[in-house]
Parts: sequence; C-alpha cells; structure tokens
Amino acid sequence: MRQTTGRPQDVPITPLMENSMKTTRFTAFAALTLLTLSISPAPVNAGCPLAALGGHCSSTEAKSKNIVETASAAGTFKTLLAAAQAAGLAGTLQGEGPFTLFAPTDEAFSKLPKGTVESLLKPENKDKLAAILKYHVVAGNVKLAKALEIGQGKTVLGPSLGIKFADGRVKIGTANLVTADIAASNGTIHVIDSVLLPPAPPAEMSGPTKVRKLVELAIERGVPLFNAGQTEACKAVYEVTAEALVNMPASMLTTSDREKLTGALAAIKDQTSAREQAWTLRHALDAVRDTLDVAADD
Repeated sequence: MRQTTGRPQDVPITPLMENSMKTTRFTAFAALTLLTLSISPAPVNAGCPLAALGGHCSSTEAKSKNIVETASAAGTFKTLLAAAQAAGLAGTLQGEGPFTLFAPTDEAFSKLPKGTVESLLKPENKDKLAAILKYHVVAGNVKLAKALEIGQGKTVLGPSLGIKFADGRVKIGTANLVTADIAASNGTIHVIDSVLLPPAPPAEMSGPTKVRKLVELAIERGVPLFNAGQTEACKAVYEVTAEALVNMPASMLTTSDREKLTGALAAIKDQTSAREQAWTLRHALDAVRDTLDVAADD
C-alpha cells in the first residue's frame, strides 16, 4: 500500500490506553525525583552553613567566615588545616579568592597508609604536600550544579578533576561527595570522603625520543602540504624543524646528523625552487630519522 502524507486521523483513547499513559507519566516523574534526590547535596541551613559540617554559628558569623575559618569551626578538618599550614597555603585560602575547596575530612585522611600524613607534614616534603592540596582547590566560586554541568574543574595545580554522577553518587575525581555548597565569605567548600592524589607527571622524554618526535611531526605536517602543491609552506615546516634540531644541546644529536642538517640549511640558500628546497630538507630529516632507527636497533 502506498504511503501518503497528510493530517493523521484522531485515534480514540480507550480506558486501557489512558491507564497506560498515567503509568508512564508516573514512572517518569518517579525516576526524575529519585535522580534529583540522589544528586542533591545534604541540606544546608541558609543561615548557618556550618550546620551541615556539624558546627554552630549565627547568620552574621556564617557570612563573615572565610574558607579556613569555616573549616576550623566545623572541627572535622583538623588534618586538612594542619596540612594547609605546613604547606604555606592557609594564608592563601583565607585571601580574597574566590576559591572552591574539595575538603577531605579527618576520616578521609585516616584512610591513607599509616605514616603518610606524618611524612607529608615534614618540612622536606612541603612541596609535595602543597601539590596535593592544590589538587583540591579550583579557582572561582563553583557550586555543585555548575560543576556537574561542566563535568570537570581545573585545579590550581594544573590537572583537572572529573566531576560526575555515577553509581548513585556524585564523584569528585576518585572521591565521593559528602556535602556540597558550604558557603564561605571567599568561596565554597564541598566535602569529600577521600584524599585526592594528583596524577604523576609524564615521564621525561629522552633526547633521541624528542628528536624523533620533532622529525616525525615535521614530515606528518609537511607531506600533505607538498602533495597539495603548497611547496613553500612545506619547505617552511621542514626548515623550522631543521633549525630547531640544530640548536638543540650537543647531546641530543650526533655530530654527523647535525652536519647533515646544517648542510641542508646552507644548500637551500642557493636553491630558487621551493620544491627543490623542500626535498633537500626532507632528505636531511630522513637521514636523521634513519640514524635514530639504527641506534634503536642496536
């Protein structure tokens, strides 16, 4: 039968269909309600944000306390505050800000391996401790709803924290959110149940690896340009790369490879064709790469 377009005919709604529609609406409403309750933080007394942390205050005190004073009044962040003091960050967290602090409780710090906290509090580990604490701080006043919308928060240390709803909980990195949106005069506190450890910095690349990366990147970018007839642009990519390699420390390149590159850079000055210049530089870059391949095989 050929399908036709046009206004659909009205279909009478039977009692059975009406009941089904009601059931569907109720199920959807119930699911939405459960989701809202799951991601909502513990209720906070608008007049006294410390109440959610187990503290007590008047509305005037609540509005005047900064992040450090708010955490101190709660009485459940003694280790965090001692760490901030030892790392030289307590003064910063009392500053104008605004800051958002993902605050591990004393119980959260107790989950760390025995002796970890004591070790971190030693003067010789000040930088390491500061890095860990900075991984718990995000610049700006970020409420939970906004954090979930963005999905991450860039810490003052540098790396970002993932912020998402998963497995029935709000996750801040690897920690679970306990209480959200604790207001302070210079920002917001979100309480978490674990100490967050920043990711290890990427391993330092060896000299040959850096050289190889530069050569491969130059060829990767130059070839499409050359094939598209943009020989001048291709030559420029190869030339900049060759000059960068020549200016690297002596330990990065063999004397032979350095001479090949300097020879190519000198040769292109006497060449008038960008196509010829590109090929001259490409041959030198290929020679450097071949040397690295032989060294790797050895």
